[in-house]
Amino acid sequence: MADRPVRVRFAPSPTGPLHIGGVRTALYNYLFAKKHNGTFILRIEDTDQTRFVPGAEQYIADALAWLGISADEGVVNGGPHAPYRQSERKLMYREFAQRLVDSGNAYYAFDTTDELEAMRKRLEAAKVAAPQYNAVSRGSMKNSLTLSEDETKKKLEAGEPYVIRIKIPRNEEVRFHDIIRGWVVVHTSSLDDKVLFKSDGMPTYHLANVVDDFLMNISHVIRGEEWLPSAPLHVLLYRYLGWENSMPQFAHLPLLLRPDGNGKLSKRDGDRLGFPVFPLDWQDPATGERSSGYRERGYFPDAVLNLLALLGWHPGNNQELFTKQELIEAFTLEKVNKSGAKFDPDKAKWFNQQYLRMRSNADLAALFKIEVEKHLGSSWSDMEYLEKVCHLIKEKAHFVNEFWDIGGFFFVAPEKYDEGVIQKKWKDAAPAFFSKLKDALQQATDFTAHNIEAIFKKTAEENNVPSGSVMQLFRVIITGMPAGPALFETVELLGKDEVTKRIDTALSKL
Repeated sequence: MADRPVRVRFAPSPTGPLHIGGVRTALYNYLFAKKHNGTFILRIEDTDQTRFVPGAEQYIADALAWLGISADEGVVNGGPHAPYRQSERKLMYREFAQRLVDSGNAYYAFDTTDELEAMRKRLEAAKVAAPQYNAVSRGSMKNSLTLSEDETKKKLEAGEPYVIRIKIPRNEEVRFHDIIRGWVVVHTSSLDDKVLFKSDGMPTYHLANVVDDFLMNISHVIRGEEWLPSAPLHVLLYRYLGWENSMPQFAHLPLLLRPDGNGKLSKRDGDRLGFPVFPLDWQDPATGERSSGYRERGYFPDAVLNLLALLGWHPGNNQELFTKQELIEAFTLEKVNKSGAKFDPDKAKWFNQQYLRMRSNADLAALFKIEVEKHLGSSWSDMEYLEKVCHLIKEKAHFVNEFWDIGGFFFVAPEKYDEGVIQKKWKDAAPAFFSKLKDALQQATDFTAHNIEAIFKKTAEENNVPSGSVMQLFRVIITGMPAGPALFETVELLGKDEVTKRIDTALSKL
């Protein structure tokens, strides 16, 4: 690494919203680049125009921006290797495809869709387990290896549709070292002659990503495990194009798994179990179907980064909460696991809860103000009061958008009281006790939590009422709820007038 500058890329396809697994890939690339004072590139791989989804590229950029995963070069901010969108680079790929044909490492294939289907059926009938276009089957197909040079030339001059396929050797071992998985050895008999250049004039991912990685001086390819089966093909392309000495180091990341560990995490799992699998809300432009995102659910971006970093990587100690800078300093690819990482929705909430608690009351109040104004239907200006409310309720919440449900009573007196507590604890002595408590609180000159608690206990003692038997009732009368933030601090914040008024109201209703 010392003799080659670190340059990594995140190269998603704009075929829909960015999955949280893709975000983790971007994050690991980003952390690795920053750890080694390298360059992080955002490249868009849109060679498959049939799967292009309008708005997907902007979604990718917006998601990474929200999370603070900022690229040094790429589609958003340009750079010395522009353009960074493969559809805008398509002319250059033909040259490299042609170079492979000229060197005998690729060939023209003129097979029609029907002919390819007929080949598959022939192989299936012959009990071939995995029918494919390879070193054996290509001998019976319509390509420049079976046609004469003149026949091939005529077809090309006539403009007959063709693709360019790599010529995989029949009996070789392809070996490469993966930073996470160690040595990977694949026999070429298991590989097919993948299409490198399509009839529409676009390269496939396989050719385009290798060419771009070489031209952009990529030092490390850090990508998902799903690309591991394609890696031997990419290694061969580096060899055939004469770039073996410039080949990047590979690191194939483990899958993100469903909460039960059975299979790859998908959008359907999120829908079924009620958690997001995308960073931001997404609306499918074709169907109008909406999918929820972490941002709109109320997650903090730094909590999502922390959560994702630990899904597949472990620092080697018990630390769980990291700032972005701490992640950069601690991150190494050698500590990324080989096996898949189970996604735990409850742990995701826990992370957000920890980051919520670390936020200042002022920050939380600024966020909560929006919710308060929405519920009250009017503007709110007393930020000092909001900060005090946030201080009391933030220990009870995972998200700011839960604050109103937990602490709406700080703004609106309860209209109904928890029935379970009332039925169980509103005994004959309760009305007299609360009437006396109201009088005692009204006369208090020191309306602080400590003194309120002392008044409460003294009133209970004087009336021969166990304080524990009326404590929850007091909470329900003041808040309407059976549980919540610290009771006497809550009473102090609401103030003497409001609290005595609420006791009066409860006495008239119960």
